[in-house]
This record gives sequence, structure tokens and C-alpha cells, in this order.
Amino acid sequence: MLHTRHPAGQARAAAPSAGPPARRRLVGIDAARGLALLGMVSVHILPSWDPETFEATAQWTLFSGRAAALFALLAGVGLALGSGGTRVHEGRRATADRAGLLVRAVLITALGLLINQLSPGDPPAYNILVYYGVFFLLALPFLHLSVRALLAWAAGLAVLGPVLVHSLGPVLPGFTVYNPGLAELVTEPGTTLAQLLVTGSYPGVTYLVYLLAGLALGRLDLSAVRTQAGLAIGGAALAVFSAVTSWLLLHPLGGIERLLAASPSLDRGDVQDVLVYGPDPVLPSATWWWLAVTGPHTNTPLALLSGVGTGALVLGLCLLVARRAGHVLLPLVAAGSMTLTLYSAHLLGLFLELHYEQPVLWFLVHVLVGTVFAVLWHRARGQGPLERAVGRAAHAGRDRVLRHRLNS
Repeated sequence: MLHTRHPAGQARAAAPSAGPPARRRLVGIDAARGLALLGMVSVHILPSWDPETFEATAQWTLFSGRAAALFALLAGVGLALGSGGTRVHEGRRATADRAGLLVRAVLITALGLLINQLSPGDPPAYNILVYYGVFFLLALPFLHLSVRALLAWAAGLAVLGPVLVHSLGPVLPGFTVYNPGLAELVTEPGTTLAQLLVTGSYPGVTYLVYLLAGLALGRLDLSAVRTQAGLAIGGAALAVFSAVTSWLLLHPLGGIERLLAASPSLDRGDVQDVLVYGPDPVLPSATWWWLAVTGPHTNTPLALLSGVGTGALVLGLCLLVARRAGHVLLPLVAAGSMTLTLYSAHLLGLFLELHYEQPVLWFLVHVLVGTVFAVLWHRARGQGPLERAVGRAAHAGRDRVLRHRLNS
């Protein structure tokens, strides 16, 4: 099913991170989260295409798909920092880390399901929170692996995940609700599970690549300028490589013609829409040549490499800027320190459906209100309200395991 352009150009992208804070917080990571949140809000509210030229808007081109990838990658970084960083926890501390992550996953899933109860049938945004809970559950076995092992798993899943989505998507039960809530979980558990893992907007079998890549990056010495510069340069190279490879496959090597031949119901405009705006929600399955595209939310091997590359680039640049001009990043840092809170509030605001007629005005309202709240709260209390609640519950679960092990 092809992506349908909403009248206000709403995208189905985004995702906050709810990883535990590091003891010595690198504000560049929060700034990167804040930038991803800003991009997500713009993609959800501002038009995706220009009504005069019919070309994709700049904000859509920059942020669509990349915001969700960046948030998932940074979630992995947060998990790495919370489980030892460069010194991976072992023994009972590792067990306690997994207990805390399990609590975090359950709470985020529950929050997402509750928010989805208020979602319109044709939602202005796809809520990623329920998917995030699944991502964290899937990450449990990988939480304490080495950098080399994490990168190897991420590379393997970057190939296997898209193959599973492409091959299983047509045979699994199709969902009818884009934002599954408690009712869908109870009445259609199999369909909902298939949606969260394979057929949905953020399938767990592919988004785990971003989480594992972020876990690997979080095991590096992110405070070192060499690491920060390496992330920026390496990330840019990976993004360019994926874009060039996709172009070669689709154009000089005839991929576009093969897509058209395998899908008679599609014309060149339809294929171009998938390349620019992404599928709705998954790619057609008529030919494996669809795996050569890199459009937003296409979840192909090259799209995953592009998402990891742009995420590493943004993280490296934010860390480098924070070294010299951290004060300039304060609004992004404050927003990035409470993306779970701001993202949830943003969704609830979108579900009122007041923004369609005046998207620019409502974009400014969401950004300014969210930023002012974040800066004031950050200065007064630190962690955001939802981050604090989820963090306390996760730490309580972690501490309970530690106490049990000490007493046994």
C-alpha cells in the first residue's frame, strides 16, 4: 500500500528516547535528541509537499524517517551508558540492568497503549512508544555484548530484518488500526504482535538495527574528540555510500524499470512517491528490487545503513559543538533531556486535530511551548516528569535485583 499524502502533509515518523541518564551526562547526546524531536514535530505538522511545485518540502527531505532512526540510535546509546558505558557491567549488575530495562519497556509500552486510546482512526502521526517497548524487550539479550559483537549483529539484522519484512509482510494478518491500543492488544494479540514486529510503521525486526548500533556507539569513549570526529566523518561516509549505491541500483542498473515491470498497477509517479514519501506503511512485495530503495520508513538494508550513518553524523556533530559552545545548545539540550514527556504531550496535542488549517502556527506553538517548558523544568528539576517516573521505577527494579543477590 502506497503512502497517502495527508492534506497537511503529516508524516508517520518520530520517537523519543527513554534511556537512563549517564552519571556524567554528555549534553551533546541530549542536544541530538532535541534536534530529532524538533525534526519530528516539523514532519508531523508542517506540509510534506509544496502545493505550487508539488515537490517535497525541505523539512520533509531532511527529517522524514531520519528522526525515528536517530531517536532509536540514541536510545541504544542511552542503554549502553546506563549499563556501564566503556566498562560493561557483569554479574549481578548485568542482571540488574536487564531487570531495569524490562521495567522500562513495560512502562513505555503501557504509556503508548494508553495514549493510543485517544488516537483518531486516521491519526496525524504514528505513535512509536508501543514499538519502543518492543525494541527494548528485543534488546535485552544484546545489552552487555561487546562493540564488535553488537556491530556484527546490527550488520546481520540490517540484511535479515528487511528480508523478513518483505517476505512475511504479505502472509501475516493485516492490521486495521495504525496506533494499536489496549483493545487491539486484547482482542487481536496476534495481529498486534505482527504489526509491532513486522508489518507496522516501525517494525522491531529492522529498528533493532538502530538500537544495536547505538549500543555499540555508547560503548565507545564518547567524550574523546577523536571519537566524536570519527562519528561525524564515518556517519557521513556511510550515508553517502547508501545513497550512491541505491542510485546505482535504481538507475544505471535498471532497478526502476524492474519495479515497474513487477508492479503493473504502479506508474513512475507512484514509485517516485515511495522514494520520496515512503510506503504506507510497508513496501510492495512484488519484487526484491524494492530492497534497493532508501526512502523514509522503507526499512531496507540501504535505508537502515543511511539511518545509522545520519544518526552517527548528527551525534558526532552535536558532541563536537557541545565541547566549545554548549550554551548555544541549551534549548535542544533541555528538550532532549525529556523527550518522552514532550513527545507524549505533542501526540496528545496532535490528536486534537487543530493544526491542519494553520500548520505553521501550530508548529510554532508546539515548539515554543515545549521548549520553554523544557528549559524551565530542566533548570528547576532536571529530568522531565515522565522520565523521572519511569526512571525511578526502573531503578527500583534494578535495586531489588541487587539487594536480592546480596542477600542470597
